[in-house]
Amino acid sequence: MPEQIAKMSNWGPSVADGIYPQRDPLKHQFGMTTRLIFLCAGLSAASLVGCGGGSKGDFTLEVAPATITVVPGGPAQTFTVGASPVNGFKGSVALTVGSLPTGVTASPTSLTITPGTLMQVSVTASSTAVAGSASIALSGTSGTLTHSASSSLTVAPLPPPVVADFALEVAPSTITLVPGGAAQTLTVGASPINGFTGSVALAVGSLPAGVTATPTTSTITPGMLMLVSVTASSTAAVGTTNIALNGTSGALSHSGFSTLTVTPPPAPVTTAALSTASFSFGNNLVNNSLTQTVVLVTNTGSDTLMMSPTLSGDPSYSIVSSQSCGSQLAAAASCDVVVKYTPTTPSAPKTQDAVLNMGFGDVPAGTPQTVAITGISAALTAGQVTATNNPQVALYTMTLPFPGSMTVNFGTTTAYGFTTWSQSTDTAGGKVSILVAGMKAVTAYHMQAVVTLSNGVTASDADHSVTTGAVPANMVISLTAGAMPGMTPQPGLEMLNPLSGTPTGVIVTDLSGNVLWTYANPGSGANFIDGVKMLPDGDLLMTIGASSGAPLSGPIPDGTFLEMREVDLAGNTVREISIADLNAELATATCAECGVVIDTFHHDVEPLPNGHWLVLGNTIRQLSSTSKPPLTNAAPQSVLGDVIVDLDQNLQPVWVWNEFNHLDPNRHPLQFPDWTHTNAIVYSPDDGNILVSMRHQNWVVKVDYANGTGKGDILWHLGEGGDFTLQGGTDPTDWEYAQHGPGFFSPNTSGVFSLGLMDNGDDRIFPSTVKCGSAGAPPCLYTTIPVFQIDETAKTANLTFHQILPSTLYSFFGGNTDQLQNGNVEYDLCGLGTRHGSDVYEVTQESTPQTVWSMHVTGTNLYRAFRIPSFYPGVQW
Repeated sequence: MPEQIAKMSNWGPSVADGIYPQRDPLKHQFGMTTRLIFLCAGLSAASLVGCGGGSKGDFTLEVAPATITVVPGGPAQTFTVGASPVNGFKGSVALTVGSLPTGVTASPTSLTITPGTLMQVSVTASSTAVAGSASIALSGTSGTLTHSASSSLTVAPLPPPVVADFALEVAPSTITLVPGGAAQTLTVGASPINGFTGSVALAVGSLPAGVTATPTTSTITPGMLMLVSVTASSTAAVGTTNIALNGTSGALSHSGFSTLTVTPPPAPVTTAALSTASFSFGNNLVNNSLTQTVVLVTNTGSDTLMMSPTLSGDPSYSIVSSQSCGSQLAAAASCDVVVKYTPTTPSAPKTQDAVLNMGFGDVPAGTPQTVAITGISAALTAGQVTATNNPQVALYTMTLPFPGSMTVNFGTTTAYGFTTWSQSTDTAGGKVSILVAGMKAVTAYHMQAVVTLSNGVTASDADHSVTTGAVPANMVISLTAGAMPGMTPQPGLEMLNPLSGTPTGVIVTDLSGNVLWTYANPGSGANFIDGVKMLPDGDLLMTIGASSGAPLSGPIPDGTFLEMREVDLAGNTVREISIADLNAELATATCAECGVVIDTFHHDVEPLPNGHWLVLGNTIRQLSSTSKPPLTNAAPQSVLGDVIVDLDQNLQPVWVWNEFNHLDPNRHPLQFPDWTHTNAIVYSPDDGNILVSMRHQNWVVKVDYANGTGKGDILWHLGEGGDFTLQGGTDPTDWEYAQHGPGFFSPNTSGVFSLGLMDNGDDRIFPSTVKCGSAGAPPCLYTTIPVFQIDETAKTANLTFHQILPSTLYSFFGGNTDQLQNGNVEYDLCGLGTRHGSDVYEVTQESTPQTVWSMHVTGTNLYRAFRIPSFYPGVQW
């Protein structure tokens, strides 16, 4: 019997085996039937009739879930139907779904299942189905066996339709106003509901009398905010009410509220504040008036402030009533108290003191209302004007009672017309002196100092009269100068450097040719002054030496001045270094090329921004085929080469460049053994290197100076046989020959830049097909004024300006070329023919240059001539 039960149940191991069957969760989801089979499995055969009867098989129907809910027009719901076997039932069961409420359908409505299988029925309510409850009957038939099961059905009512809407928010929820006081602001926003995206028309509801809102209407969309400013006038009644803000969008309408309270205004209060409790006028001069705002008064209360300002103490102070506070000041307003300080007696170093009392009325006790005022006064001592060693220069000296500066105005009348630079002192009682230069000879002048103290106080000295002396007889020069009709030259003065004939030294003229300043050659006819430069402190730096070729003729005569000298405008020597002193320093110096003896200074000196001087000298070296460097294309002989020495601020040598260490002596195109005849040094600020003009090499070279750290290598050679390709001209004719005075014509000085110079043209080379001087050919000797655009990378030299002068203006030595501030070109034709004479021209920088201004000199040669703004750096006359 246990075996039969096991077979009927189809559950595997029998209860008799002591193993209770496990529930199959897929086939037997319905616990009551399972429990019933378990119970009957333990009974006797006689008792099985009560559990379904002996050997007759049967089944039961189960439905899950017991209840389902559908929504009209909504998604289908599913219930699961299964047939559980009883007494080994193995047949199939035909299932039928009973009648359903109107609008409710089942799918499928009939199906066949076997024990152990589950089937699903989908139930759907159409959109017209009526809400309510019913029972879904399921009938199962297998032969003569029939059983039923049911599931409770609920048709839920339709949900309400989804409507897009909005809600209004108002913040803050409460505002408080004071009649006549500041406005308060409400912020209104619309929050979307159910995807609302429309616009909302806002309107402010009614307001109490005296209360206004701005704006009263607006339109917003979700995400936007409306700011409403609410103000209570001075007549608004005290009380509390609600401010309604109404929003409408089509048929939708909502409101938001904020509680408004209008409170009584505070009782008037009188208070005041001062911006300071003390004020100093600082330094002032006797009988000079200083007017200053001493204090700012602010009415910090809500009632009118009454005041009555008064001064006590030193009588030098007075209130400027027209610029100061009156007797009343409205609430929240401010006003100044302006005081004038006019001392009539000096007080320095003591102060002159006063107290400003504002005399406030009806303010709380302890309110600050006084300002302590101080100032110091001194008398300005009259200046002194004295003569100097230069008959055309006066020394103007003043002692300033306080730190400050002084300039001097001067001219032939009391209208003056010319101004010096400014010199200053940082100490009280400091002395300031200015050398006044720029006056014609034997002429009466007026001059007056203008003093500016460090606090801005200005005062003028009394007028002084002086009469200049005559130009020294040895410095009288024969010249004419002036602008061409209708032309305007670059303003300034002309600095001349005559070095042969009469006179020799340094001369400065105005553009009409009037001599304004002179400095004579201190030595004999064997001496030359050249290379004159103006320093940033207004002094002049110059080379004083023998002719550069003199060492080739033997020892330089005793008594010849050989020195670098700095002089002031009075002609006083400020500092100097002689050849002997320099050679002594070079003997002990440690720089790489310092082991050299200099024979003479010559041609040029270049002051540097760091205060160093690059001085030019020369030296003799015996050269032969075995010397260093070797001379192989000429007989052994004494060769003259040049040396550049870098002197620091203490005039100590720190860097030396010796041409014998960097050039080949077998290249000597002109006047050997005066091998290089260097005549100019030009500093390049952009890269710290230097350009060196070598007349007898027909080259300008760039030297690796690197602000004193360079090795002295020659970086490039500009000229015939050099490193550049000539553009815009004929090679070799249009290169420079025996050149002088190069200068930068562009703001930049490296990379791609412009360079002008004096092309004297002494040994000009022509193409092999050209015979100079012949019919139809150019003359052999002529001078040009070239401006090259240099490209250091591409190694090109492009002629951007090239004035070729007629042979009558051939200048065989000296000269220079400069670009003026107005863009014109100025050049000095130093050596015109065999006569002593020079011409200086200012011309336009164009393809056909026009002469703007000229100077013609006879009796001497101007080694250089150039335009300076005035005698004072930074001052343009």
